[in-house]
Amino acid sequence: MAGARKIIIDTDPGQDDAAAIMLALGSPEEIDVLGITAVAGNVPVALTAKNARIVCDFANRQDVRVFAGCDRPMKRPLVTAEHVHGATGLDGPALFEPETPLQPEHAIDFIIETLRSEEPGSVTLCPLGALTNIATALTRAPDIAPRIREIVMMGGAYFEVGNITPAAEFNIYVDPEAAEIVFKSGIPIVMIPLDLTHKVLTLKARVDRIRALGTRAATALAEMLDFFERFDIAKYGSDGGPLHDPNVIAYLIRPELYGGRMCNVEIETGSELTLGMTVVDWWQVTGRKHNALVLRDVDADGFFALLTGRVARL
Repeated sequence: MAGARKIIIDTDPGQDDAAAIMLALGSPEEIDVLGITAVAGNVPVALTAKNARIVCDFANRQDVRVFAGCDRPMKRPLVTAEHVHGATGLDGPALFEPETPLQPEHAIDFIIETLRSEEPGSVTLCPLGALTNIATALTRAPDIAPRIREIVMMGGAYFEVGNITPAAEFNIYVDPEAAEIVFKSGIPIVMIPLDLTHKVLTLKARVDRIRALGTRAATALAEMLDFFERFDIAKYGSDGGPLHDPNVIAYLIRPELYGGRMCNVEIETGSELTLGMTVVDWWQVTGRKHNALVLRDVDADGFFALLTGRVARL
């Protein structure tokens, strides 16, 4: 796996998280998944840790190491999204007790130990949910920050503003203090906001192509996307909902599908009205230092071709 990029997927599955995990596991030439760390977000951490293991089972990859992480945000009560993802967080397919084991170690310890033991600058963190685990690891072990190659994360919004409040995207809103720590860390960040993911729609024809693969993984993913999109179709009035999280993995595999610009991003933590807002200096009107590559453009057909092709391998 010499050429494969080493990553840790930090996640709160979630149907779109499941698509991201499947895309990564179906791409061993490009992606080496060192482990999956679960965080509370879409549903509580006991369920997100279970769901990550179920997804590994669907992908027939029971060898993947899954760790449970933080069960609540750093300073706030947990906000969850069963109204989007269903009571299990992974509604759609028939679920079961996973064969993939839960590792005894805490996710934070795994993240810190991995970054200390791997070659500096070789590990990319891929947060798909609230940034609690990442910020907690950085707070507990500041020495790991310069060892991280990059953080490629799904979260935030600027032109599309909010999906959980009028001003905030869900992942950032759940733990804005954690997001602030990450964005002030000095680590290279690629931010994949709603501005991009709302262009990546689970159109019926796209989901049908995944379903037509007929494998266990593809059938489960199609069933998840059928369930997941019903909420967004009602909300946005589109033929299919946005598929957020797998763009993190697709960007690592095929960055040429994406476009954006370096910006300063600040996180609102003080205002009740705009709590969790990602204030992106897209038009470069402040003198604030750039701290993230904010992606806005995507070749959605190219993305779905990649996702379908890689899920077909599982």
